[in-house]
Amino acid sequence: MSYRIPMPPPSLEELAKRQQNVVTASQLRARGVPARIITEHCRRGGPWQRMLPRVYLLQAAEPTPEQRMWAALLYAAQNGREEGRREGAVITGTAALALYGFTVVPRLPAVTGVDVLVPRQRRLKDVGEVRIRRTERELVARSVHGLACAPVARAVADALVEWTAEPSGGPAPVREVLREALALPGNHCTVRELVAELTDSGLTCEPRVRAALDELLATERDLVLERLGGLVDEWLLPAPLSAPELRMRGGTYIAVPDLYWPERGVAVEVDSELRCVSEGEAAWVRGGQHRMEYLGVRVVYVCGARLAADPDVVGGELREAYRAGGTDVVELLVV
Repeated sequence: MSYRIPMPPPSLEELAKRQQNVVTASQLRARGVPARIITEHCRRGGPWQRMLPRVYLLQAAEPTPEQRMWAALLYAAQNGREEGRREGAVITGTAALALYGFTVVPRLPAVTGVDVLVPRQRRLKDVGEVRIRRTERELVARSVHGLACAPVARAVADALVEWTAEPSGGPAPVREVLREALALPGNHCTVRELVAELTDSGLTCEPRVRAALDELLATERDLVLERLGGLVDEWLLPAPLSAPELRMRGGTYIAVPDLYWPERGVAVEVDSELRCVSEGEAAWVRGGQHRMEYLGVRVVYVCGARLAADPDVVGGELREAYRAGGTDVVELLVV
């Protein structure tokens, strides 16, 4: 039988270096610093200062923006455990976007409030510049400059909730922040994640967000369709019709696929689940897809991310679908 020897906690010097000189009362006590010493060191003119309840800065100089972020995170994450672990809190909203490097939000020194996301059951109050935000979902953290931040999509959604709730705050840069969320190097934020977070936050009902999101999705789809057109040429397939309206002989509407080969009864749908935000429009698109399949049209679903990662596989699937064609396709009118 083997035994794991517990590792001793880092020294106060090591901890202070890791957390940029910001520590909690429980961390100090765990390293043998009594409450009396903490109180003495934080008196006027002393070498330390109190930043937030039970959170201290081990220096007399003004805190840096990063140290303010550390204080907010440690305040929200305190759970009585020796190391004051930070799994129970993440920075979100505008402060997180500033840490990620978004150019459409104020640079970090100008951020005056810090939103911190915690589990709903946590009993915490807003204090100073720290605003507590609660969630019923499991927290997911991304390390940004050593600080635990919400993933980009969640941080964007939380920032937009705040901005759109401020009627006198001026026009919010909704379009700009959505574009930057996808373009920021190394953030690993996908369109699907962004749509999911905005939907969960109820933001797709907000006209400004809805308009910006529709514009963003249209742009993304155009790029995917452009890549798909190049793939069709590369695999020597005949040119398909682009976004034709399909109807029955009697005029009944069927669908508007992204691409369609009428001679083979084959349609292509690109990221169709991302084309529409509202439930009504999404149901309308899905209904068209189901009607095409019911009438014998072979529908090929192409995901933009998969097309970018495995273009040869997608090309092979298109060629095979064109070769096989639809099954007993009902004659359709192309409008």
